[in-house]
Amino acid sequence: EPTVRTELMEQIPPIAIFLQESRPNFPTAFFEYLMPIVVRYLTDVNNQVRKAGQEALLILLEQDLVAQSDIENKVCPILLDLSAPDSDDEYKVEAVNIICKMASMLSRTTVEHMLLPRFCELCSDGKLFQVRKICAANFGDICNAVGQEATERLLIPKFFELCSDSVWGMRKACAECFMAVSYTTSPEVRRSKLSPLFISLISDNCRWVRQAAFQSLGPFISTFANPSSAGLYIREDGTLSIRPSAQDVNSSSCQPSNSVTLMSTSGNAT
Repeated sequence: EPTVRTELMEQIPPIAIFLQESRPNFPTAFFEYLMPIVVRYLTDVNNQVRKAGQEALLILLEQDLVAQSDIENKVCPILLDLSAPDSDDEYKVEAVNIICKMASMLSRTTVEHMLLPRFCELCSDGKLFQVRKICAANFGDICNAVGQEATERLLIPKFFELCSDSVWGMRKACAECFMAVSYTTSPEVRRSKLSPLFISLISDNCRWVRQAAFQSLGPFISTFANPSSAGLYIREDGTLSIRPSAQDVNSSSCQPSNSVTLMSTSGNAT
C-alpha cells in the first residue's frame, strides 16, 4: 500500500539519526538497509511515496548522514537518469527540483562534475517550461554552489538564454534571482555582461518582469560595492546583509541596531 511506504519514508530520518548516534552498535545498518530504500523510493510509481522519499533524502543530506560515496554512486546516478531527456515528464520535473535543492548541501566538486552538466541541459529543455522555470528560480543557488569560475564559464550563457525566454514567468524568475547570480561573478562580468542584461529585464514588455527587476535593482546595485568598505555580505541562507561597523558593535546594547537585511528573492518565483 502506498500509504505504508509513505509512512515508512517519514520514519527514515529519525531512525537514521538514532543509528548515527549509536554507530558503535550499528556501524553499517544505515548504509546497508535504509539508504537503498530511500534511493529505490525515488522512482516509486506513487507520487506521494516519491515526494516522501525526496523529503527524507533532503533531511538526510542536511543532517550530513549520507556518505559521499553513496551520494556519488547511488543518489546522483538515479537523479541523472530521472532527469534525462527521454525521462517521463513528471519524474523529470521532480528530479530537477531535488537536484536544485541538493546543490547547496553537496561539495562543490560533486555538484560541478556530476550535476552541473545536466543542470545546463535542463536550462535549455524545449519540451517542458516547468523544468526551465525550476532552473531559473534556483539559478542563484546553483551559481553559489559551484563558484565564480564555473558560473562564468558555463552558467552565465544559460542565464542569458533564460532571461530572453519566450515565457514571461522565466524572465521574472531570472529577475528575482539576479542579485545572487551577480554576487557570484567578477566585477568585470558584472559590469560588461550582467548590467546590460539587467537593463533588458527592467525594460521588458511584461510588467510583471519589470516589477520583479525593479525590486531587485537595489540588491543588484549593492553587488558593485566593495565588501570591505561597504560591509555587504551574503549569508548562508542567501540574504544580503550589512555587517555592523566596529563603532556600532561597541555602542550601547540598548541602542537600536544598524544591521539591515535585504532579502534575496532567489528561488521564490511563482
